[in-house]
Amino acid sequence: MPVVVFRPTQLMWARLAALVFTCVAFSVASHGGSLNGSIGDWSIFCWAFSFAGTLVVLLVELLGLQSRSPVSWNNFPITFACYAALLCLTASIIFPLYFLKGVTTYNEIRDHRIAASVFSCLATIAYFVEVSLARARPGEVAGYMATVPGLLKVCETFVASVIFVFISDPISYDSHSALKWCLAVYCICFVISAAIVVLCIGECTGCLPFPFARFLSAYALLAVLMYLTATIIWPVFKFDSRYNGQSNRPYQCQSRQGLCPWDKLVAVAVLTALNFLIYLADLAYSARLVFVTV
Repeated sequence: MPVVVFRPTQLMWARLAALVFTCVAFSVASHGGSLNGSIGDWSIFCWAFSFAGTLVVLLVELLGLQSRSPVSWNNFPITFACYAALLCLTASIIFPLYFLKGVTTYNEIRDHRIAASVFSCLATIAYFVEVSLARARPGEVAGYMATVPGLLKVCETFVASVIFVFISDPISYDSHSALKWCLAVYCICFVISAAIVVLCIGECTGCLPFPFARFLSAYALLAVLMYLTATIIWPVFKFDSRYNGQSNRPYQCQSRQGLCPWDKLVAVAVLTALNFLIYLADLAYSARLVFVTV
């Protein structure tokens, strides 16, 4: 029978706080928030998924089942915490934008939505604290996902996932072949980065027929070059009038709840530039890793 091991560390308290905050967020929102549509479902998913994953991590830690886990316990908890932080951050931004913006009447539904937004922000802070406490320190032996390049891989895949949402609703990449190249950039880099995360969590990097560190450096360089082209191409073909683009925000967007199609195009341009900077930082750290280990 497993023995419960309770060691009250800062990391444990951060996880407990995240567990409570996410539980309150999705409970309050689903009970009295009167949510409808895909945005409400997405927000509930973010909080519920983060709650469930954190509960699993806590139970494994308390029962001392790390050695029986089918995944690398040096990599999985911090990877999940980083994804949960980004999910809760997204919900903290999108949920008020769709369910509180423009609402002036004070009633119980609005109060529930405000409470859900507040606890979502608190959960985001708790997860970022957990990541900060669990990440590898200089000179410390840790899993790859606990290092800065590993955490950057999580950010790369998450940002790409958000880009996919914006460019597919409505579809905004089929008007020119150059925009299809941008889609190819997002897809190729997402698949490779996600594969790296899965390999690290499954502790399968040693099975590769080539040095993992050199592969990371080469891939980071390729991704930087590809994202550089997308960072330039997307704004040119979406906002330049010579390519039927629109540089000014349409008037109808001002009265629309949430993001209008033009706003989503801007979001894709910003997120593409953000991912370019993340890959650039990844390249710097990966190259340093290669030169240090050689």
